[in-house]
Amino acid sequence: MAYREDCDLAFLGKLKSKELDDLVYILTHDKKGNMRLTEELSTNDEYKKYYPHHSLYWKEIAGELQCYGANSISTIFRRGKGVKYREILIDVCNKLKVNFNSNASVEILEQNLLMKILEDAIDNMSSDEISEFVREVGIPQPNILNKKLLFNTCRTIFTKGGFKSYQLTVIIANSVLKTLIGRGLTLAGNATLTKSMSLLAGPVGLVINGVWTLIDIASSAYRVTIPSVIQIAVMRQQYNNSLLNESENVTYNLNAKEIISCLGCGQKVRLPSNKKHLIFTCPSCKKKWKWNNPKFNKIKNIYFV
Repeated sequence: MAYREDCDLAFLGKLKSKELDDLVYILTHDKKGNMRLTEELSTNDEYKKYYPHHSLYWKEIAGELQCYGANSISTIFRRGKGVKYREILIDVCNKLKVNFNSNASVEILEQNLLMKILEDAIDNMSSDEISEFVREVGIPQPNILNKKLLFNTCRTIFTKGGFKSYQLTVIIANSVLKTLIGRGLTLAGNATLTKSMSLLAGPVGLVINGVWTLIDIASSAYRVTIPSVIQIAVMRQQYNNSLLNESENVTYNLNAKEIISCLGCGQKVRLPSNKKHLIFTCPSCKKKWKWNNPKFNKIKNIYFV
């Protein structure tokens, strides 16, 4: 097992060990709580040396997922390096019959995946379940009973981003993971998030169990890659939200500009030179970056979000 440099997984290296707990569990344990027969992470020297301080061996964690991804797209041998996260995500989207643009960013692809699961879950909800879901989640149209209208409202929430989008992501992901690995998210301790989680458990369970009947024994790696992708979608949203909250507290003068180059495509981007932190999307390649002004921060001045 060897980690391939992957800008879509690089943010894992900026997380705390506790925030990596669920991903490590998914990679190493099956639904019954037993160690997976196919996992290699627990045999790694870095794992043995640093567990449970996951942040100290995050590349080994990412490398394990990359190798599972290689297996899930019919690679026979798991020697050396696996495939990059984007390829794994697209493979999972195809398996779950998600409608997506293959050129979209990983954030949009993850969003499309979650929306497909939510759409299928809403189709399985009764009128009473819809009413309860709308009320508990705090959707600003409390009298919604039409399934299509509810889904379109949820799509708008996802598109706008922010806390409501994160809340929906956590609710969906928690329900999926309970079905797939036998336990929900451990990071979602906020009562505002957790009170609504049980509402989708039944409908999402029906959706995921239906998908499971289509996955034959030769595709057993999907039992790792599907929950892993769902878990990473939650982690990415949580990480992005923390960066946004951090940057909101900084004041700056828009008249002063700093010109930097996007690390993804080289596009020149103008940024306010006296802002300490800034999250921006490259207008060319559409990748999202965090910029730390070197005038104020003695750290790497730009990295992928």
